[in-house]
Amino acid sequence: MSRASVSVDGEQVGEIGPGLLLFVGVAPEDTAATATKLAEKVAGLRVFDDGSGKPNLSVLDTGGEVLVVSQFTLLADLSRGRRPSYSGAARPEQARELVEAVASRLVELGLRVARGSFGAHMEVALVNDGPVTLILEG
Repeated sequence: MSRASVSVDGEQVGEIGPGLLLFVGVAPEDTAATATKLAEKVAGLRVFDDGSGKPNLSVLDTGGEVLVVSQFTLLADLSRGRRPSYSGAARPEQARELVEAVASRLVELGLRVARGSFGAHMEVALVNDGPVTLILEG
């Protein structure tokens, strides 16, 4: 991202400059160890170009920022019918705790982290510089 933000009820609650927008979906089998592993993987992903145009730098290397947004719809099951089932998503209490664990670990690793508002109807705006879109599973 060259920039990204999240707003709730017309009020901006999180914003970053260059860095990563991280949508986090939590499954019932996810644990604190899963959250730690995901955060460490994200912090070290070499997806930013170095001086020669090769993706050799991480968000830590570039001094970038991370916007963490909870997104239970990533766990949608679309195998039957036309209405997504979200039964594969963790209960809100567990999901809230693990999304925060991801964000907190990123901060511990030295990143500036902005957050969405868990459980709220969020408007996410982004300027994708790439594009690079990855799915990581713990």
